[in-house]
Amino acid sequence: MGKILWLASYPKSGNTWLRAFIHNLMRPALPGKQGAVDINRMNELTTGDSLVQWFRHLDARPPLEWSRQDVARMRRGAQLAMVASTPQTVIAKTHNALLEIHGHPTINMDLTAGAIYVVRNPLDLVISLADHYGVDIDKAIEIMGDTNNGGLADGNIVFEIHSSWSMHVKSWTHNPHPGLRVVRYEDMLARPNHAFSGITQFLGLKPPPAAVERAVEQSSFKNLRAQEDARGFQEKSLKGSKFFRVGKSGQWKEKLTQAQIDKVVDGHREQMTRFGYYPLETAKAN
Repeated sequence: MGKILWLASYPKSGNTWLRAFIHNLMRPALPGKQGAVDINRMNELTTGDSLVQWFRHLDARPPLEWSRQDVARMRRGAQLAMVASTPQTVIAKTHNALLEIHGHPTINMDLTAGAIYVVRNPLDLVISLADHYGVDIDKAIEIMGDTNNGGLADGNIVFEIHSSWSMHVKSWTHNPHPGLRVVRYEDMLARPNHAFSGITQFLGLKPPPAAVERAVEQSSFKNLRAQEDARGFQEKSLKGSKFFRVGKSGQWKEKLTQAQIDKVVDGHREQMTRFGYYPLETAKAN
């Protein structure tokens, strides 16, 4: 039985972009697979820890009847089902903070092979979050600072605990470990070949550089957005305009008021400083 490699992030931080790259990198090795991966078929190589399918065998009631306590209790059984589904390492997306909820861990470390954590400047993230939730930026700032925030169950996914942006980032990254790779969204944008080559090495893969470059291009924002425009994307929020909106950094300089910038910084200065997002005048891709 294998273990789980987590692709972890706060929502709207680049998790889907990372998944698309991994699929485009690894998919050519599968028989009969050509061209860029279909964004609506990314469950062929990865899964999600909140999908109802992993929980159904643990509680026969309709999923929308499960309480948050029920979901917390069932997470270990769900993760055991994930690792039992294949003899290989399971690659799983998660937006859960690395916490203990109702006496149960969101992530079971004995079932974990490692994790890639994507972090994004909260000043930009809050703009995407506002569109994702269908709220204004002031409300999105409030959500991003709420330690009780979580993704609601909808019958296909179970409740998630996101906590605040700062708590989420800290929970996953405060304890450096050889099995943890932390990557900034901004570096994925500014130096994609370098950033994704590092991820490839962390995964223990040794493809030729041309294969990495091809996967980077196939999973570029331009190509992902083109697919969404042509066929839609099943993971898009019902309240959002587009899942792949802009794919840029630094939007906050034009989109946020000074009061909004100050509120984000006041609430998240410690973790922003850790990752080079504060002081604001020095924030740039390394």
